[in-house]
Amino acid sequence: MRSSLLVVLLLAACSSAPAPAPTELVLRNATIYTGDSLQPSATAVAVQDGKIVYVGPDSGVSAFIGEGTEVIDLAGRYVYPGFVDAHAHFTGIGQRELVLNLEGTSTKDAFLAKVEEAVAKAQPGEWVTGRGWIETFWSPPIFPTRHDLDRIAPNNPVILTRADGHALIANSAALKLAGVTGASLAPPGGAVNLDPDGEPTGMLIDAAQGMVRQLVPPPSEAQLERALELASDREVRLGWTQVQDAHGSWAEVARMRKLIGEGRIKVRLIKTISGPGDAADSLIAHGPFAPEFEDHLTIRTVKLVMDGALGSRGAALLTPYSDDPTNIGLITTDTAAVSGMLQRALRAGVQVEIHAIGDRGNRLSLDLFEAAFNAVPAAERKVAEPRWRIEHAQIIEPSDLPRFKTLGLIASMQPSHAIGDLFFVPRRIGLGRTAGAYAWHSMLAMGVPVAGGSDAPVERGEPMIEFYAAVARKSLDGKDGPGWHPEEKVTREQALKMFTIYPAFAAFEEDRAGSIVLGKRGDFTVLDKDIMTIPEAEILKTTNVMTVVGGKVVYKQ
Repeated sequence: MRSSLLVVLLLAACSSAPAPAPTELVLRNATIYTGDSLQPSATAVAVQDGKIVYVGPDSGVSAFIGEGTEVIDLAGRYVYPGFVDAHAHFTGIGQRELVLNLEGTSTKDAFLAKVEEAVAKAQPGEWVTGRGWIETFWSPPIFPTRHDLDRIAPNNPVILTRADGHALIANSAALKLAGVTGASLAPPGGAVNLDPDGEPTGMLIDAAQGMVRQLVPPPSEAQLERALELASDREVRLGWTQVQDAHGSWAEVARMRKLIGEGRIKVRLIKTISGPGDAADSLIAHGPFAPEFEDHLTIRTVKLVMDGALGSRGAALLTPYSDDPTNIGLITTDTAAVSGMLQRALRAGVQVEIHAIGDRGNRLSLDLFEAAFNAVPAAERKVAEPRWRIEHAQIIEPSDLPRFKTLGLIASMQPSHAIGDLFFVPRRIGLGRTAGAYAWHSMLAMGVPVAGGSDAPVERGEPMIEFYAAVARKSLDGKDGPGWHPEEKVTREQALKMFTIYPAFAAFEEDRAGSIVLGKRGDFTVLDKDIMTIPEAEILKTTNVMTVVGGKVVYKQ
């Protein structure tokens, strides 16, 4: 009698419970990797008001479907938490589409042919600019010179930025307009490369690029807006749902606010402000901004640049370059100014990230962070866990690796750098120094969050290339070599976290992003293959078929 009464009461309670309200979006008949250890897989998900309200089997999602629900049958395709590029240059991605794109010019002749074609289309005296060349795959792998450009562009000024953005090659016409000669002094943090006769080769490194770049007519506001639109379109097509945009100005912030408000930028943005200087000081004085446009824009981080890049021999090393014994690279920031700025940022709750590539650049960054943490007691900090970041963290003296964990830092690393750089890094720095190079696995094993990014437009900026590089640690055609340290590759589960939950943590968003869990944002990357199980080489053939941001389909193949 008692058991029968209990059943009746339970049935009554169930019948009186309100039915789930119809939702805006339902994805069903899918293979879902949630990134949640408590419920690692599902076949359906529902989103309302931009938030996940159901994750589970198809049988349970029907209650969330109403007349206005967009229901998408994915026919078994693979859904992942929205992929995040934790380090890219958003405006640069779009501008690459507007200027001469030299990416993929695998020989010097191909590079020059592409430049010659652009010069032929230019008006007399018009500047010709481009970006994306890299000499490391040329034979021989040496920088071009102004004389190479002079043969195809004797009259038009030409400047062509190396893929890493830390160097450019200029022809004689550009150097003449800028007044750059063998006697010219480079600004601090820069270098003018000279030939054996003491004349400029045309290569300007890091801060010296400004000597000619300042003469190039700036893009119009319409062109800058178009660049941001192109960048957004490209990113969501590839499957990125958020870009953490390294570098930036308040003018860019204003432009982004305008375009996001007009619906012309679909991808989420974490925007940094470049420092040290007035722009960074203004953010520190204000403190972190509350997320804007329903989490589509967040401003809480200052970006510094400690050194240059390995490819152009500007990365700051503890001992000289193996292939340039007179050179130890460049420190590109005012460390005296940075010290006080870091303490103010810590008190204000402003996150700081530092670009550091060489072992000296990384050690100095670690030293500056440690000094700031020691100088500002926890009681004086607005944010208890500052989550400061080192961007790239490429070459690290092995004894410095544990300091990332000790100091509570985030390693923001780009796997594609390794599979490109490791063709020349042993030659640049010697095999001995590759022991602490691109050490993703070591970082993770120590408990350091590794936020994965692409550094586009330095690299191609494709999530499948980055995921492949992390798990394979081989070139795109499956090759490796001495000094590649295959023990530093990561598992697929670790790689997925590198592009989902760790970037969310790095952005203080782990409570609302990074996994497919009730209450979190409805951001999804939908692929045509199962990158968690297919052979490594197949990852590179995987295509993004749908991108969802806040429950809205912003790209569909």
